[in-house]
Amino acid sequence: MAARPALAHSAPAWPTGPAPRGFTALAAAGAVVLALAVGAAHYMEERGHVVTGMGNEVVWGLPHVFAIFLIVAASGALNVASVGSVFGVAAYKRRAALSALLALALLVGGLLVLVLDLGRPERLVVAATHYNFRSIFAWNMILYNGFLAIVAGYVWVNLERRFASLATPVGILAFVWRIVLTTGTGSIFGFLVARQGYASGLVAPLFLAMSLAWGLAVFLLVQGALARWHGAPVPEAFRLRLRRLLGVFVATVAYLTAVLHLTNLYWAKQAAFERFILVDGTPYAFLFWAGWAGLGTAVPLVLVFHPRLRGPRATAMAALAVIAGAFAQLYVFIIGGQAFPLEIFPGYAASSDFRDGAIAPMSRAFRKRFWAWGD
Repeated sequence: MAARPALAHSAPAWPTGPAPRGFTALAAAGAVVLALAVGAAHYMEERGHVVTGMGNEVVWGLPHVFAIFLIVAASGALNVASVGSVFGVAAYKRRAALSALLALALLVGGLLVLVLDLGRPERLVVAATHYNFRSIFAWNMILYNGFLAIVAGYVWVNLERRFASLATPVGILAFVWRIVLTTGTGSIFGFLVARQGYASGLVAPLFLAMSLAWGLAVFLLVQGALARWHGAPVPEAFRLRLRRLLGVFVATVAYLTAVLHLTNLYWAKQAAFERFILVDGTPYAFLFWAGWAGLGTAVPLVLVFHPRLRGPRATAMAALAVIAGAFAQLYVFIIGGQAFPLEIFPGYAASSDFRDGAIAPMSRAFRKRFWAWGD
C-alpha cells in the first residue's frame, strides 16, 4: 500500500523535538504570574471591585481593558489561519494551527477576566444557560461559545489528515464567525447611546481594524519566540509580508479613530466630550496622544516601513509598541468614556448627591485603594 503524500497545510511550521532552551524558565515565570493572578482575583473577591478603581460612575475598569484586548486580539490572531484557508496562500497554511491555538488561548484568557465581573463567578452557569435575546451581552455569549467550538474544530481538521478536506470550509466558517464576533464586541459599546464616548456606528468597524492589528502583533511575537527557541528562523519574505500587513492594519486603525473623533467634533453635542478626551482630561489626553498616537501608531509605522529597519528585532519592537498602544487606546476609550459626566436628561442640568455632572475620579480612587492595600 503506497504511503500518502504529506499535506502542505498540515506540515508543522517548526521542527518537533525536545523542549527548547528557556522553556522551563518561561513555564516557571508563567506559574508565578498565574499564582499572582489567582491571589489578585481572591483579593478582589474579598474586598470588592472598588480595589481596581471602579465605582458608581466607572463600572468597567482596568480588568475590562485587559479583557477586551484579549477578546479582540483573539479574533485578529486567527487572521493568519484565515488567509491560508480562505484565500489559499500556502505560506500562511503552515502556521494555521498556531494561529488558531493562539486565538483560543487569547479568548479564554479574556473570558476568564470577565468572569470576575460577575461578582459571583459560579453564576457563570446562569449567564451561559439563560439568554435575554434583546441584550447585546447575550448575543456575545453565543458568539464567544461558537468561536471556541468552531476554532477548536478548525485546529482538529488541520492537524488530523483524515479530515484535511474539511480545512477550507471550516476555515471559511471561522473567518465569517470571527468578523461577526468582533462586530458584536464593538457593538456592546456602539449600542450604549447613554454614553457620549461610545454611541457611534463607527465603533464596530474600528474594533474590526483593531482586532487585525492587535492579533497580528501578538502572533508576530509568538512566532518570533518559537522560531528563536527552535533555531528555525521565519522565512524573510514571509516575515516582511507580515510586517507590511501590520503597518497597513495600524494605519487603518489610525484612520478610523481619526474619523470617529472628527465626526464627534462636527456634532456640537460632542464637543465637550472630545475636549475632555483630547485636551483636558487627565490622564486620558496624555494616554491618547503619547500612548496611542505616539507609541502605538507612529512608532510601529516607522519601524515597519523604514527601509533600514527590516530585522526581526525591529519587527518585535513594532509588535510590542502596537500592544502597548492598544492598552492606552482601550483605557482612554473604556474608562475615559465613563469618566465623562453622564447626560441623563439632554438639554437640562441635573444635580444630586450622586456626583451628577462631575468628572468621575477613577484614577484618584484607584491610587487611594492601591496605597491602602496593606491596611
